[in-house]
Formats: sequence, structure tokens, C-alpha cells
Amino acid sequence: MAEVVVLGSGTSNGVPMVGMDYRPEFLANPKNHRSRAAIAVLGPTGNLLVDCPPELRLQLTCANIKRVEATLITHTHADHIMGMDDLRSICLLTGTAMPVYTTPQYQEDIRRVFNYAFREFPPGVDVPRFDLFTVEENLSVGGLEFRIFQVWHGKTPVLGLRVNNFAYITDVSEIPEDVYPLLEGLDTLILDAVRLRPHPNHFHYERALQEAEKIGAKMTYFTHLSHDYDHDVTEANMPPNVRLCYDGQRIQI
Repeated sequence: MAEVVVLGSGTSNGVPMVGMDYRPEFLANPKNHRSRAAIAVLGPTGNLLVDCPPELRLQLTCANIKRVEATLITHTHADHIMGMDDLRSICLLTGTAMPVYTTPQYQEDIRRVFNYAFREFPPGVDVPRFDLFTVEENLSVGGLEFRIFQVWHGKTPVLGLRVNNFAYITDVSEIPEDVYPLLEGLDTLILDAVRLRPHPNHFHYERALQEAEKIGAKMTYFTHLSHDYDHDVTEANMPPNVRLCYDGQRIQI
């Protein structure tokens, strides 16, 4: 048995967004407070972290996740990597570098943005340490077997994953045809649906509904959500097998 924790379900601005006024009723619902998108997959012998948003420290402590055996970076936009420094605490606990799996292109970005993680410092100076690995189609972490695939986020390649009968696809505007067979027979799918109106680099609500129907998972949850979505109001008008993610959500897989 394994479990997925939705660490964050929000779009790149987070919700509530800086500088915006919101109805008190909207803010009163904790499910309308969305940190940037990430999940953790808790396996029988270890945990895989998928992306590192700016709120990562808060996300992990709120979920009571104290160990991470490996990290998968889907792509290197700011809302998906700017929490990587928070992995420093886990490196200190384990005394080892964090294995980070991603594409060669994104390894270069991580080395550039977090160049200090690869430099030497005097004793007593603590920095995160990353062991960068090129992700293959198959990834074994925590007693689980992950199938890794690529989708498109505008012109940006993004990694998706399947483990058991669960799949996670964040930041997507196009799913290549050869990926759909990998998504057959799902119990649960988490899928990007950034806002109500169309977006050039993301699925929006209607497109995500169409994709959910095409893929045919028993249950689909939308993520990477903007403040367009008032959680309870939106869910009241959704198909019974489609719902919205929320921060802290746990899904058995």
C-alpha cells in the first residue's frame, strides 16, 4: 500500500494571490488556500518528492513528512524548484546528498540556480547537496516502481508519472498520443486545470474535463488551481468522478 500527499494544489502565484481582495466567504474555506503544486508519494520503504515549491518547508512539516529518499523535478519553472534549498534539512539529517532525478536540460538549470549546492565550504557551513541523475522511463524509489513520461507545457517539456494505478500530470497543455496508453486503467489521476478561461500553456477547466473523460480514470482531481476556483462551489457543479485537489489531501494508491 502507498499514499499520495498533495503538498500543494495552487498555480504559480499561489492562492490567495498577493495584492488581491477576496470575499470573506472565499477565504474562510481552508481548501481555497493553495500553495504551489507538488506531491509526495509515500512508499513502503521510502518517499518520493515530486517538485520543490517555494513553500516546501511548510508543506513537509504540515504533512509530517520527515524523510525524503529521492526527488523528481518535473521542470524548472520557479514554482517547481525554488524550495529546493529546504532539502538542506534532510541532507543534514541523513548526512548524504539528495538524489534528484530530472532531464539533462533541467540538471543544468539546477546547477545554475543552486550553484552553491555544488561548491565546497568550510566546516560548519551547511548547504543542500544534490546528486543529479538523468531520469529514465522507469524509476524505483521507496519500494515503488514509477513510469516516467513527457508531456508539453506550451513549448516546455514536463515530466509526468504513473505508479500503480495512479498518475500525476502537472503543467500541461498537450498530452502526446503515445502517452495515452500509459494512462489506461487508472484508479486516480491528478491533472492540471489552471483556470476557467483558456490558457496557452495549461489545460483550463473545460479542456481538463475533456481530457479526464478521454483518459477515463475512476476519479480525477484537478490541480495547479488559480483563485478562479471556489472549492465547494465548484465541486457542487462537477461530474461525480471529478473533484478539486486541496493542500494536505491524502490519496491511497
